[in-house]
Amino acid sequence: MKRNKKIVKLAPLKARRFKVTYIFCLTLIFGLFGRLVNLQVFSASDLQKKARLIQFTKTISLRSRRSIVDRNNRLIAYDKPLYKLWAHPKYFNFPGDPTQRLRSIEEVINILSPILNVKEEILLSKFDNKITGIELLDEITENQAKKIKSLHISGLDLVKYSQRYYPQSNLYSNLIGFVNHDNKGSAGLELHLDNQIKVFNKSNLLKKGGDGTPLPDNSGPRDFINDYQSLGLTIDSRLQKASFQALNKHVMKWKAKKGFAIVMNVNNGEILSLASIPSYDPNKYWEYNSEIFKGWYSQDLFEPGSTFKPINLALALEEKVIQKDGLVEDSGKVNVGGWTLSNWDKKGNGYIDYPKVLQVSSNVGMVKIMQNLPPKTYWDWLNKLGISKNIKTDLFESTAGHLKSKDIFVNQSIEPAVASFGKGFSISPLKLAQLHAVLANGGVEVIPHVTLNFKDNLKNKSQEEIFSNEVSRTVLEWMESVVDKGSGIGAKIEGYRIGGKTGTSQKAINGRYTSKKVCSFVATFPINNPRYVVLVVIDEPSKAYAYGSTVAVPVAKEIIESLIVIEKIPPQIEKNRLIVKKP
Repeated sequence: MKRNKKIVKLAPLKARRFKVTYIFCLTLIFGLFGRLVNLQVFSASDLQKKARLIQFTKTISLRSRRSIVDRNNRLIAYDKPLYKLWAHPKYFNFPGDPTQRLRSIEEVINILSPILNVKEEILLSKFDNKITGIELLDEITENQAKKIKSLHISGLDLVKYSQRYYPQSNLYSNLIGFVNHDNKGSAGLELHLDNQIKVFNKSNLLKKGGDGTPLPDNSGPRDFINDYQSLGLTIDSRLQKASFQALNKHVMKWKAKKGFAIVMNVNNGEILSLASIPSYDPNKYWEYNSEIFKGWYSQDLFEPGSTFKPINLALALEEKVIQKDGLVEDSGKVNVGGWTLSNWDKKGNGYIDYPKVLQVSSNVGMVKIMQNLPPKTYWDWLNKLGISKNIKTDLFESTAGHLKSKDIFVNQSIEPAVASFGKGFSISPLKLAQLHAVLANGGVEVIPHVTLNFKDNLKNKSQEEIFSNEVSRTVLEWMESVVDKGSGIGAKIEGYRIGGKTGTSQKAINGRYTSKKVCSFVATFPINNPRYVVLVVIDEPSKAYAYGSTVAVPVAKEIIESLIVIEKIPPQIEKNRLIVKKP
């Protein structure tokens, strides 16, 4: 049977329909072109940013700060890895369970409680009907985290982070400071040397494809490895501990406000120990008043008193206004510009030599000695010593001392008179230690510092010679007599040559001297080949008979005894025979 085929007659396209089709296609083309221009020109920047977010991932270094170690590589501060534990009850499932099975919160808590050492009811209270995103606990140790991971419980997530930790607690607090909860240095070296302690990675971007697969790029094999360098200090932890314990014991004994002790190498300015009381636990800094965080030994000022007398004698010798074997009359009192100045005990000592001036700490003797020095010259020397300048150290921003203007100092005779026994001007304890180090090493300026790399900052800096070697030797011998038979005899150690000077100065409050005292003692050791200066300053001891000789000297002696053992320093005197060691 034949099928009838329908024949369709072709007819020309209607002009109106053709125009509509043409306009539609043209509009589509222009729309696509406009879209292309918008993507390539106007939206290019935004699209590039979105692409980078997809193509690159930023790696976050868990170890964001360098460790701090002492000169023997003992840890002082480091980033401790810890974990936060998050729970998602709607996914709780044990290994071997069917996929659909959901474990109860109680079942999971029952397993976690003994690992975390936290009572079940405490952990259960954290859920509070939530089904996801529950922070159960933080500060979880690596050992605990390892045990939790080994459980392979679905719905538990461990997030690793780092926390600054100070293993030696309050031993270094006033020096090192602390890092706050935002991982920012907030006191001490952690703040002052923040840029040296922070870790800066060479690269922290990883390129990846759309499915997350890492793509090859030009990164080196170590680009994503943390910086494992440490900040090395000149401090010896053994000596630091001995100094801290000795200082703390005597601050408590005398019920003092605060105390400071430093041991410094006189030849290069390296600080071997720096102890300060009161202290605090930097691991729990929030429990303390912020006033305690201050590095007062470089930022607070005090009148050095008699501990400055050896420096003044060196000035007099340099200007040749006194001779090494000269004498001075100490009548017990002296009138200067209408003011009566006297010795600490109100007694005179007659004609005495200069070692005796230091031994009995004669104020009157010092006034008469320094009256030989023109006030203008005297002021110029104090200015040269940097009394009113900051110490460019790596510790804290030190406070510049206070020295009267040259006009007042020169025209008011009382000013150079009181300056002769360490009053009328003020300096920081750190500055006093620096000046005695200069005197001890033969007269060359040194900068106190605590970081081992600080010497790199001094390579191109010429060291200024302040005192001649002959003057330094002379004054050190006079200081030795203070320990042998003067006010510093309490620091004497059989077989060792030690020089020193005590100081007991009144504190001025609102321009008036009070009964409050600052007791100090500075020692140079060993005298025949000076290597160390030891300074002890104790502020406001509240018991009777508080003097530099009774309060500060015993601390210094204990520190020197520890120094002898730690540095294995042999005796300089054996059976009345002096052992002279070449520098």
